[in-house]
Amino acid sequence: MNRRPPSFLPLSKAAVGFLQYKTAEGLSPNTLKRYQQFLRLWLEFAGDVPLNRIKPDDLRSFLIWLRNDYQPQRIAGGDQPLASKTIHSIYMCLSVFYTWANREFDLPNPIKAIPAPKFEMAQIEPFSKEEVEALLKASEYCEEVQPSNRRKFIMRRATAKRDQAVILTLLDTGLRASELSALRVGDVDQKTGRVQVRHGVPGGAKGGKGRTVFLGKATRRAVWRYLTEREDGEDAEAPLFLVKYDRPMNKNALRLLIVHLGKKAGIQHCHPHRFRHTFAITYLRSGGDVFTLQALLGHSTLDMVQHYARIAEIDVEQAHKRASPADNWRL
Repeated sequence: MNRRPPSFLPLSKAAVGFLQYKTAEGLSPNTLKRYQQFLRLWLEFAGDVPLNRIKPDDLRSFLIWLRNDYQPQRIAGGDQPLASKTIHSIYMCLSVFYTWANREFDLPNPIKAIPAPKFEMAQIEPFSKEEVEALLKASEYCEEVQPSNRRKFIMRRATAKRDQAVILTLLDTGLRASELSALRVGDVDQKTGRVQVRHGVPGGAKGGKGRTVFLGKATRRAVWRYLTEREDGEDAEAPLFLVKYDRPMNKNALRLLIVHLGKKAGIQHCHPHRFRHTFAITYLRSGGDVFTLQALLGHSTLDMVQHYARIAEIDVEQAHKRASPADNWRL
């Protein structure tokens, strides 16, 4: 039964209750962390006021502040304003928060009076074949060394086999950085190429939804070559990719690796998620269908897949007509 909160229930305590509710609901740690960050930002702007005193004008002023006056603190520095997509994400977080407050305390939902901020999808540019080849080459050798007392030489990188296996796995599967980082040796069937992205937090999947993806022959060969050099290469519970001191590669280490190789290869905007874009667009251009791609990427809706389809110049409507059982079976 809904209960009305005390008139003095502050926004900070309501936020704690909301996060506990969402934790019990089974949201991923990444989603919970984003909710916490966005609510902290809202609290910074509004102050720790009673929950029932928030009006639509307060939220409208907050969104205007985010767009015009807020200066985000970035690790890389710079004074770029928040992206319109980030502002939209903050709005969606507040919408979920006040929907919860409405159900929990029977309070009016102030955000219903405010339309969602519009945003443009970021431009997606897949890697070209030449860029992937350059990344593979950059992962193989160190930069040329010119000693003062001998001829110049180039050494092979100690992590060459691992890095090539990482690049090809990202390219072949379209996995997110968190998903690739969470893979164990036993998740990869090197005979069939089946890769099991595990359910829940351990699998790193967005929303905790596991799925099966596949490796081609070239990638399987690269993964096999890398694992043959490891003592735990046949241990099903061992992390698939390791960094120094045999620690599992996390998504931050993966990002730093790809950024480093991109700089070495002279490729701009080089990051792990760009391989996901490349996989999706190349898959469609090679004759793959949008519905299978949706399953391979782990998307709950076709929205992002349709965006890829527009880039790949694939007609989703025609794809559905070809796949429709009711039409094909002449029902």
